[in-house]
Amino acid sequence: MKLVVVESPAKAKTIEKYLGPGHRVLASYGHVRDLPPKDGSVDPDADFAMEWQVSADKTRQLKAITDEAKGADTLILATDPDREGEAISWHLAEVLKKKKVLPATVQRVAFNAITKSAVTEAMAHPRELDANLIDAYKARRALDYLVGFTLSPILWRKLPGAKSAGRVQSVALRLIVDREREIEIFKPQEYWSIVASFESDGQGFTARLVEFDGQKIDRLTIGNAGDAGKAKAAVEAGRFTVASVETKPFSRNPPPPFTTSTLQQEAARKLGFAASHTMRVAQGLYEQGLITYMRTDGVDMAGEAISAARKAIAERYDSGYVPDSPRKYTSKAKNAQEAHEAIRPTDFFKRRAGDGDAGRLYELVFNRALASQMASARLERTTVELADGTGRAVLRATGQVVLFPGFLALYEEGRDESADDEDGARMPLLREGDAPAKTGVESTQHFTQPPPRFSEASLVKRLEELGIGRPSTYASILQTLKDREYVRVDKARFVPEESGRLVTAFLERFFEKYVSYDYTAELEEELDDVSGGRLDWQKLLELFWRDFQPKAGEVMEQQPSEITAALDEFLAPWLFPDKGDGSDPRLCPACGNGRLALRGGRFGAFIACSNYPDCKYTQRFGQPGADGAAEGPKELGNGIELKSGRFGPYLERDGKRSSIPKDIPVDDVDTDMAEKLLSLPREIGDHPETGKPITASIGRYGPYLAHDGKYAKLGSTAEVFETGMNAAVAKLADAAASKGGRGAAREPIAELGKHPQTDKELKVMAGRYGPYVTDGTTHATLPKGTEPKDVTLDQAVEWIDAKAAKGPAKKKSRGGAKKKPAAKKKKA
Repeated sequence: MKLVVVESPAKAKTIEKYLGPGHRVLASYGHVRDLPPKDGSVDPDADFAMEWQVSADKTRQLKAITDEAKGADTLILATDPDREGEAISWHLAEVLKKKKVLPATVQRVAFNAITKSAVTEAMAHPRELDANLIDAYKARRALDYLVGFTLSPILWRKLPGAKSAGRVQSVALRLIVDREREIEIFKPQEYWSIVASFESDGQGFTARLVEFDGQKIDRLTIGNAGDAGKAKAAVEAGRFTVASVETKPFSRNPPPPFTTSTLQQEAARKLGFAASHTMRVAQGLYEQGLITYMRTDGVDMAGEAISAARKAIAERYDSGYVPDSPRKYTSKAKNAQEAHEAIRPTDFFKRRAGDGDAGRLYELVFNRALASQMASARLERTTVELADGTGRAVLRATGQVVLFPGFLALYEEGRDESADDEDGARMPLLREGDAPAKTGVESTQHFTQPPPRFSEASLVKRLEELGIGRPSTYASILQTLKDREYVRVDKARFVPEESGRLVTAFLERFFEKYVSYDYTAELEEELDDVSGGRLDWQKLLELFWRDFQPKAGEVMEQQPSEITAALDEFLAPWLFPDKGDGSDPRLCPACGNGRLALRGGRFGAFIACSNYPDCKYTQRFGQPGADGAAEGPKELGNGIELKSGRFGPYLERDGKRSSIPKDIPVDDVDTDMAEKLLSLPREIGDHPETGKPITASIGRYGPYLAHDGKYAKLGSTAEVFETGMNAAVAKLADAAASKGGRGAAREPIAELGKHPQTDKELKVMAGRYGPYVTDGTTHATLPKGTEPKDVTLDQAVEWIDAKAAKGPAKKKSRGGAKKKPAAKKKKA
């Protein structure tokens, strides 16, 4: 009997059908071992020996594999075809060897798609485990462990409020913070554009001013309304004729099929998916045998896939859309490893794969892959210059015509930022000497814009360009930044939180080398050298640790007050910017003679006056003026003051205080709003059944309703002041039902299908302490940060099995804990 081990149960069932009798296929459910989260799991003094521990939630599955291995003569390790997959296979072999049940023959097979042909072809060509890939995995895992377990304790002790630091996570956070700094110091510059409208043969077009009184007009040349007015008057007065017409044909080639990174970018642009969601959906498509493996840097496709794509193109369009020879692609990304195919459909004649997010992502993969083998688009760009009779002004109009759409008939790549595309305008047929009719002239004021904040797509693109991290890890990196609350997402853009800015400042000040973009990319190249067998993994770790350990020890020895003083100096240009009037930017706005400085407290960093305790002025950590109250108390009327404290802006009158909720911009807080907030809790009325009052207020966890010791959440601050009696009674009843009340049966959030072994229906439900998955008997809480609607069947099976393996929680007897036997009396 041959024992085949794959990673997921969905794959196990499919592959067992392909292989037939004599094969037993089991799933490992991902990694079975990891470094235990404690000191000493990696020992630098013993050649970086690593202590591995079997994951508690994998003991049941590992036992099943161990039992089957006892009766097998061959072990076939068929985990995913990447470094992580190689590592999982290695861990399995090591565990079975330790248990002395490793079969005599051990083979490694890897397939890029779960189709019968791909699986049987891989089984016919087994190989040994790749020691270089395993070493690269060990080096990467040890590096991440050493950085995390060295930096995080320093952060906890020296930087209150900080949660963790990671090797790549911290560099990604620095990118977000650096972009925010660029935005903050950006000074907008005014400029004006002069655009004239024309009409010829019934077709309109526009032309912009490019030359005036012998001066070339660039974007920023006209900088004020006065100059714009003069230029506009001259264009209005001029009679324009066509001075030149230039037509240039050009072509556009299709983009290559998706890699992990470009799939995440395009899914973010076109479908609005987070990177983590994209990877979950793609994993499901791969396990259903619909697409090839979705963790890859490769941009080319297998020969048989290219042939199938060309045939599909000819059938769908015509032979003119099929290029003379197949297209071959090479990656431009730094540190790309092109050992695997690009992401593509396994069947180029299957255009759709269901509805919902899976169907949309499949269609994106299908169209991109098919378009990559289509003919180039042929276009024609036309540039027309128009001059007035006096020679004072020259206008230019540009446009393009699609002569042959080629791949554009199916797919056009998205862009991160919208931009004015003058070249996309349609132009009428014009010849030299023509005098099109002028229909209007506009002068428009503009201001230069700061660089945009990173979206998921643009941040993933930038990380890949810099060669930082691996594309397969980007989704988890971005999710970690959100989970740690170092960043928030506003209008699909990353905004650094104050805690994220402080951690970045700390690392830049004390560990500058280790959060530098160049160093992180160089380390990535060295890890690739380990993968390729060009560098010893322990040598890499030795060189890293030799510099990193003394630096970490040096910082750990410093007092928190020394750390805060150094950060105060490092951040001074940002925290206390020059006001431009010669005054001291650190001068306390409350007492007038104290100086402001950064301080560290139990709940994080804040700004305080040097005259404390005589002057109790404080300000939350952040740029002065950002919270609308940094310049001291602001009178709102009726004796109400708007102030800034360590935890943000708040209102105060006669000693009564009210924090300003996060969903209300400080600038929107007027006297009426302040009165409402200070008057809370608001009494809605007496409950029609109990006669007891229902109130609405804002608490530590947000807006809520209260009645007779029971509570219900509200969706926004506005609901605190708008919710009426009927709505309040309904919300309180719903809250009671969701917390285990005996009302109507609750609807599941999602129905996932049957457990592959128990045949029980798996569902996602809303529980009192958060969403959970259940098979009717076992309940497993969803991991933090998991979106309930994104849960897959495989994830649910893994969580349910892990919970079942632990067994039911022990219940106390009704009589309470057992009494301890009475102590014997001592002899007198």
